[in-house]
Amino acid sequence: MRRPLIAALLCAAAFGASAQMYRWTDDKGRVQFTNTPPPAGAKDVQKKGVAAPAPPAPDSANEPYALQQARKDFPVTLYSAPGCEPCEDARKLLNARGVPFKEVSVVEDSQIEELKKVANSDSVPVLMVGRTVQKGFEQSAYHAVLDVAGYPKTGVLPPRHQEAPTPSRPEVLPVEPPPPPGPYSPDRLR
Repeated sequence: MRRPLIAALLCAAAFGASAQMYRWTDDKGRVQFTNTPPPAGAKDVQKKGVAAPAPPAPDSANEPYALQQARKDFPVTLYSAPGCEPCEDARKLLNARGVPFKEVSVVEDSQIEELKKVANSDSVPVLMVGRTVQKGFEQSAYHAVLDVAGYPKTGVLPPRHQEAPTPSRPEVLPVEPPPPPGPYSPDRLR
C-alpha cells in the first residue's frame, strides 16, 4: 500500500514541476487549478509556470536579522556636501559602525529643496534615520539615534567602505582675471 502511494506522490511532484498550471475562477465563483487551459468563460485566469530557480540572495540575506529589521523600518540617509568636514566625520561613523546608508550630496537646487523639507534647514550634515532627523554632527547623538532604531552597535558588523558620492554637476572653475592694460598687454599686440 505504501509503494503505490509513494509512486503516485513522486509522479505528481514530477508532473507538477514540469507542467504549465492554470488558476481560474469558474462561473459559480469556485477557484480551480488545472494543467489544461481554462474554458472561455473563466474569470481571473492566471498562468503558473515552472518555478524558476531563485536568484542569488542579495547581500541583505547575509546580514543579521536585527540589521535587516532596522534597515526595513528605519532606513538611513545622510545629507552631505562636497568638502564638508563634519559630513566626512558622519560618513566615517556610519561606515565604522557598519550601517548601510544612502547619501545625498546636496549640490543641486532640487536637493537643497529636499533637504529643506526634511530638516527645515539647508545646512549639512543631516542624518535621517526613519523619520528621525539629526542636524549637524555630534557623535553621541548619531549613536543614540541609531541605537533607538535598533542598528547593531559598533564592532558587531564589519566596517563598510562607502565613499562620498561624486557631485552630480561639475564644479565651476574660477574665471581668470583679464590681463592688465598697458603697452605690453596681449590685447594691444593683436
